[in-house]
Amino acid sequence: MRAVTWQGIEDVRVEDVTDPVIEEPTDAVVEITSTAICGSDLHLYRPLAPFMQAGDVLGHEPMGRVVAVGDDVHQIAVGDRVVVPFNISCGACYMCDRTLFAQCETTQVREHGKGASLFGYTKLYGHVPGAQAELLRVPQAHFGPIKVPDGPPDERFLFLSDVLPTAWQAVAHADVPADGALAVIGLGPIGQMACRIARRQGIEHVFGVDFVPERLAMAERHGAEVVDATATDDVGEALRALTGGRGPDGVIDAVGMEAHGAPVAGAMQRAAGLLPKAIGEPLSKRAGIDRLTALRTAIDAVRRGGTLSVVGVYGGAVDPLPMLDLFDKGVQIRMGQAHVKRWTPEILPLLERDDDVLGLDDFVTHTMPLAEAPAAYAMFQAKRDGAIKIVLQP
Repeated sequence: MRAVTWQGIEDVRVEDVTDPVIEEPTDAVVEITSTAICGSDLHLYRPLAPFMQAGDVLGHEPMGRVVAVGDDVHQIAVGDRVVVPFNISCGACYMCDRTLFAQCETTQVREHGKGASLFGYTKLYGHVPGAQAELLRVPQAHFGPIKVPDGPPDERFLFLSDVLPTAWQAVAHADVPADGALAVIGLGPIGQMACRIARRQGIEHVFGVDFVPERLAMAERHGAEVVDATATDDVGEALRALTGGRGPDGVIDAVGMEAHGAPVAGAMQRAAGLLPKAIGEPLSKRAGIDRLTALRTAIDAVRRGGTLSVVGVYGGAVDPLPMLDLFDKGVQIRMGQAHVKRWTPEILPLLERDDDVLGLDDFVTHTMPLAEAPAAYAMFQAKRDGAIKIVLQP
């Protein structure tokens, strides 16, 4: 089959790889009809290169048709249309019983001290082949895949794999009252959906912060009050001015390690990625630092006693956080991978409606053949051509 493979820093290629097969009785094999590029895939494109191996298959936002199931898989059958959550969970362990599916103890990667295994996301998360491919082996398929109805286009359901539950959890963790104010730092795919979900849930003031005109325009179309980061020297002060001088009740950091700025941290990430793996990997684990511009902005902007919801991915081991500010302001910080199936019962009914309440018809900016994945990655990283969400079709 054809699949998108990582070959080096900023070097992805579509190559022939071995077709997946059933290996365990809880496996399924899904023929992929649509798979998206996630902002966190760009972390693999460069910052997390020391943890990648040439030939790794990328991707963790898929849907398609079931073509094979193991003997212990009964919740789905051959021919079913399914969305596959990006985290791989068993549904029955201590963590899954508490709906903490991203911490599943059955698939935890204890060797590296990480949570549940993820599709296509480095050896730190299980080294599981990813979903930007024609076929995908799905471990723990007795629980994970989400059956969706036939009829609507893939784009209506595809984002149940990651974007929608991640954004839903980010809003839930921000814990903003209906008459309150929420700020979303970063208007990529997760930030866009967080704004829409917050507005759908009735939060009175939803502020979206970014510097890319197309992203600001999209968020504004869907009810966010936008703050152009290029039009102010102090985003925190701009948000305080819009909220009676206090700051938003909750702030979502939807950027993570890809934040712009912090040239020293950026240079260290690039340098670690260029080192031989025997040196670069330990350096990244023990001395890695992130670009913390977005996180520092969120900490500065949130009101005293407010909540900081971190959904952007960070990978640094020794990030210099302003802990005194966090303590003094009494800020709650909630973060972590989305527990996809925890939120599915709330999200899926919205997707099955005819009126597209989350505006998914105005979300995907580019649909491209799988063969054009290298160009798609380069465009997404550079934020060229209005790229906000890219879907690949095998």
